[in-house]
Amino acid sequence: MTEELENENNSIPDGKYGLIKKIAEKTNNYNKETLFGIGDDCAVLKFGNCKTVVSSDIFAEGIHFDLTYTPIKHLGYKTVVAGISDIYAMNATPKQITICLAVSNAIMQSHILSFFDGVSAACKEYNVDLVGGDITTSKKGITISVTSIGVADENDIVYRSGAKPTDLLCVTGDLGGAYMGLQLLEREKTLFNANPEQQPQLEGYDYILRRQLKPEVPKDLLDYFKKTGVKPTSMIDVSSGLASEIINICRASEVGCEIFEERIPIASDTEKMAKEFNINPIVTALNGGEDYELLFTIELSNYDKIKNTDMFKIIGSINAADKGRNIVMEDGSIITLEPSINNQTFQNVQ
Repeated sequence: MTEELENENNSIPDGKYGLIKKIAEKTNNYNKETLFGIGDDCAVLKFGNCKTVVSSDIFAEGIHFDLTYTPIKHLGYKTVVAGISDIYAMNATPKQITICLAVSNAIMQSHILSFFDGVSAACKEYNVDLVGGDITTSKKGITISVTSIGVADENDIVYRSGAKPTDLLCVTGDLGGAYMGLQLLEREKTLFNANPEQQPQLEGYDYILRRQLKPEVPKDLLDYFKKTGVKPTSMIDVSSGLASEIINICRASEVGCEIFEERIPIASDTEKMAKEFNINPIVTALNGGEDYELLFTIELSNYDKIKNTDMFKIIGSINAADKGRNIVMEDGSIITLEPSINNQTFQNVQ
């Protein structure tokens, strides 16, 4: 089935994005409570005066994570973060999650309980309730499905489709660290497989390892918006790389953009690791993924309200669609922004 899907992707423009678009074209909404279905980080439902947002994610062992170097408790924590990041991306507050597992006989009950220890830790950190799910058997490995549910006031929901020319393009935190943490773990796995007596060399890489194994969502951003009276015009979580997420906003909003290489936030530890791997650090930010930061646009008129904040950085602006989607490099050259090669939520480690 995976091979068939990959072959089908090859014949569909824009890969996963194009496939989802085709599925959406075959789908109709029949209930008045469904305000928005396929096409954003979450579906939006309306019950009474509040809006409910719902998102689903699925992660498969060997495709999205590798238990060789991923502690299963950390995997539980990361599953929750990956799920609720979609809720935050709608300017909504996560409230509940459900988790379904398909596990093989090779997975012991103690492993499953450890996974849910990680889930519980994340739920406590983000004030989210685990309210259900299911566990079944599989022939190989672990497959995880998480459904996240959140709420927002009537006028607070933010979609990908609201960006307008002259809006400022902003991003929280720093980018590329999770990707470089993955590269480090993959390298040490390869060395260990070649020589099992050689212990992994992970000392001094705490930051990028934490970004890969135990990421966090910038949950305080929503409070900041409320305190300053700033509402984003569009927003998305950075799960598939900065380039792909900017393009997703531009497509949904039918706009172009201009971002600047020197403004893209990259941690010093990420830069150091990238140089060790002979990778341009900007590539890790644009194409890495799994950072779970928030990318959003705000009206230019709000600049004075946000210009002194350290919660996020302005990396560019939104332009008319006919001006294209471009990144201005430090040397002044202009490059067309292209989507990340890997458009999955967790990095493909095979």
